[in-house]
Amino acid sequence: MKFSKEIANKPLYKALSLNSISIMLKIGIGFITSKVIAVFLGPSGMALVGNFRNFISSTEAFATLGFETGLVKYVAEHKEEKEKLTQTLSTVFISVVISSVIIGCILFAGANYFNHLIFNGFDFTSVFKLFAFALPFYIANIFLVAAINGFGSYKKVVAINIIGNFIGLLLSVLLIFNYKTNGALVSIIFTPALLFFVSFFFLNKEISILKHVHFKFYSLSKLNKLASYSLMAVVSSVIGPLVLFAVRKNIIHHIGLKEAGFWEAMNRMSSYYFLFITSILGLYFLPKLAVAKNKRETKKLFWSYYTGIMPIFLGGLVLVFILKEYIIGLVFTKDFMPIAKLFFWQLIGDAFKAASYVLGFQFYAKKLTKAFIVSEICSLAILYGSSLYFLNLYQLEGIVMAYAFTYLMYLIVLATYFRKSLF
Repeated sequence: MKFSKEIANKPLYKALSLNSISIMLKIGIGFITSKVIAVFLGPSGMALVGNFRNFISSTEAFATLGFETGLVKYVAEHKEEKEKLTQTLSTVFISVVISSVIIGCILFAGANYFNHLIFNGFDFTSVFKLFAFALPFYIANIFLVAAINGFGSYKKVVAINIIGNFIGLLLSVLLIFNYKTNGALVSIIFTPALLFFVSFFFLNKEISILKHVHFKFYSLSKLNKLASYSLMAVVSSVIGPLVLFAVRKNIIHHIGLKEAGFWEAMNRMSSYYFLFITSILGLYFLPKLAVAKNKRETKKLFWSYYTGIMPIFLGGLVLVFILKEYIIGLVFTKDFMPIAKLFFWQLIGDAFKAASYVLGFQFYAKKLTKAFIVSEICSLAILYGSSLYFLNLYQLEGIVMAYAFTYLMYLIVLATYFRKSLF
């Protein structure tokens, strides 16, 4: 009993238990949203929504200049140093607002071009114009949540996530019911834009944000330090979604739009339970790794993840595999039952991906830009090349085989690179 209390009082498990409430709500709400998309839009609509999500991810990386992770790191380091903190917040906020306005203008002017690029054969031009207007609020929300995370206020980040999930659910159901695919695309845009006001409220309780953001505190030297994160973001958040977009186009070309929708549904399913990993890494491990002073502290963090988080996640994957057909029927419709054959290799890949993620976060925490770029480009090249190879041999199942193969290679490379901190 005493041992159980000691475990429950550890910071990792406090963060984990609180975060689990948010994750369960997000998964539940995500299931409802997926069900609505499956019923009203079908596999083809699911594929179109996936294309737009990839486009938004790339646009977001450009508009934030890749500063999100750097902001978490520098706020965590300087939260007790008022002058450096003010420089960081002012530099990042002013930079991303300017960039989001510029990109918003490009989106509005080039709406027809982007529509043809992403939805060749379908007309969703108006969605891109709406996205142009919403983008500054969308990006400002990302800035505010990253700043709150940097302060180590994971409870507030969880609260924002919970509120955002409910806003997203209401918007998705309402808009999809009334406007079908158009509504689904619009709901993706406006949920984080509306969440800006919630995030502003929470950060303003931490510090008076308006007093910490001013042009006179804008620092070119701080901007230069953040530039490394821009390079990392270009690779992971721009090239990554573009590779996924290319893979989806290959599926459409070789097999069909419906099959691309099945793959998107599998990815969507994976993203739900993977929230458990990505959120706890971002909330708890990234700030801790950023301030770790030596290899011993880093090793302790790595192994707390492998002994405390991975067993729970792996157990969850086994459960998902056992219940896969029931889950497909619950989350989607019987039209999506062909994705059952994708689960085995997808879950294998998810296990390798989860094991490698904490090592990958060390690139951000210690600003190892060159190593990150090389590893990321190589992994994306392996993913694209192997997906083409396995697609020809095993059709749609070959795509998830390529996914598992890619993250096995990625894990081996990162474990070798960080072997001194790991072993």
